[in-house]
Amino acid sequence: MKLSEFKSHLNSLETLHFSLPDGTNVPDHFHVTEVGQVIKHFIDCGGTVRHEKVVSFQLWEAGDYDHHLAPQKLSAIIALSEKVLGVEDAEIEVEYQGNTIGKYGMDFKDGHFLLTAKQTNCLASDACGIPPEKMNVKLKDPSVNQNSCCTPGSNCC
Repeated sequence: MKLSEFKSHLNSLETLHFSLPDGTNVPDHFHVTEVGQVIKHFIDCGGTVRHEKVVSFQLWEAGDYDHHLAPQKLSAIIALSEKVLGVEDAEIEVEYQGNTIGKYGMDFKDGHFLLTAKQTNCLASDACGIPPEKMNVKLKDPSVNQNSCCTPGSNCC
């Protein structure tokens, strides 16, 4: 989710709720301790120079159970980050403390912001020797065209 979409959802809410990928809720007394823009400048394993830019939110919880961040307050923090830091409209990445700092994507459903799982990936699989995934086809799979020219004994392969 991009920052502009987040702000649009934020403007329609009276309370803030975030949920983790496993369905548990971030406690309502969370803080947004950071809003910023993170720029990653790197070389992938194939030698290609790359730039990535994300808007970073850091969610944190403390023992102050009476704390409840209002959507208007978070809107003001975002507006300040845009004004002072020049934060642009980019995909949001959320940091949240689990066993270690986790990084999540963002989605929205039924009035809740959903932290979504992120995965690593090789950006240059063709350059670093990772073979493309082979298509797994069951021999009795009805979606496989049995009249194909490449049937056993057809000598096409």
